[in-house]
Amino acid sequence: MVNIVYFFAYQFTAYMGKAVSSELQWHYVVVCNLIWIVSTTSFGLYSEYGSRRIERIYRGTWKSVVLHAVLFSIYLFFSKQNDFSRSFLVVFYGMLAILFLVNRFIGTSFQFLLFNHLRGVKSVAIMGNNATGLQLASYFEKQRYIEFHGFINDVADDYLDRNGQISDAVGRQFKMAVEKGIKDIYVTIAPERMADMTLLTEEAERQCVRLKFIPDISGALLSPYTVSYLGNEFPVISLRSEPLEKIHNRFKKRVIDVVFSGLVILFVLSWLYPIIAILIKMQSKGPVLFKQLRSGRDDEPFWCFKFRSMRMNSDSDKRQASKNDDRITPIGKFLRKSSLDELPQFFNVFMGHMSVVGPRPHMLSHTEQYKGIVDQFMVRHFLKPGITGWAQVNGYRGETKEDYKMVKRVEHDIWYLENWSAMLDVKIIFMTVINMVKGEENAY
Repeated sequence: MVNIVYFFAYQFTAYMGKAVSSELQWHYVVVCNLIWIVSTTSFGLYSEYGSRRIERIYRGTWKSVVLHAVLFSIYLFFSKQNDFSRSFLVVFYGMLAILFLVNRFIGTSFQFLLFNHLRGVKSVAIMGNNATGLQLASYFEKQRYIEFHGFINDVADDYLDRNGQISDAVGRQFKMAVEKGIKDIYVTIAPERMADMTLLTEEAERQCVRLKFIPDISGALLSPYTVSYLGNEFPVISLRSEPLEKIHNRFKKRVIDVVFSGLVILFVLSWLYPIIAILIKMQSKGPVLFKQLRSGRDDEPFWCFKFRSMRMNSDSDKRQASKNDDRITPIGKFLRKSSLDELPQFFNVFMGHMSVVGPRPHMLSHTEQYKGIVDQFMVRHFLKPGITGWAQVNGYRGETKEDYKMVKRVEHDIWYLENWSAMLDVKIIFMTVINMVKGEENAY
């Protein structure tokens, strides 16, 4: 379709009397196709995931068209034959957008016809009236193309008779399922009843019914959990979702860190560092940078850099800064209030000790103190510490005199760990900049 529209747009543009280079007809069509492959691959338009839902198809389509328009226009603009017709681009992408709308509408209509009028739905039922079964039932009821017939039994694990064989009741239930046209039965089975799976499967297959087993571990595990597979053989249960455990997410976050910190170092610290250094030196003796061992990822200590905002003292590794702290210099007060004292931590980010966004690193003594007081305190150390974080932009920054403030900070840090996305990092960075401009009450 893209190629048909391309050649038609070429002829139509020439028909309108607009000058069109012959290179556009034969040479650039190859580039057009290659860019289309890149665009659709970027948004997974033709992947199994991208085609599974109608909204994903529409979303992937318009994003692919927009990216193609941007990349193809840039290529034509910077190519040697840059006398391309802008009228051609308008006609090409205008017609492409219209045809995609028609194409997707026809496809959607066909799908509606297939599933609703030709009964292209899957009939399912559940065996196992337990907590997991109830959750599964709620899921099936929301699915558009699944015909849910409810539970085929009232008792969660009434499978075997006194002789250890499949009970007659279960056989009758399978037979009733066949009569109703049910193709798949999902069995939510407790871990201690896993040995019954073989007998249940044999009985179901006699009745020409497929069984799919879901372990009912809702009673044993109070937290939400995910199940993955190790080598396609061993099911692994994880009680905590960690997007940054996936290598492609870590790579994405590291790219953001290197690019962002590199830009800050090059365009901000290159000229601001000498100015702040002179002001710090004018007001007190000592180094420009304050270095302190802090807890990093996996509780590994690292040297954290800050602009020195206090006079030299022996309490810096034990005592947190507080409001009206007499150790803070005049320029230090400004640096802390504006958060400019944190800027040297971009060196930490660039070197890989920290991330732009993540849980704030604590002094080693505070880590020892709070890990025995606050539940799940050490979970926040699964991530690299950050210059800013979800807790900080929600007001939990600065001194933590009361334990409940640290509890709230840990809760926000764990939420960030479990819900990380690149866009969440971008959101936190923007919120941090806004808070810096507005000024923060807890910054001192």
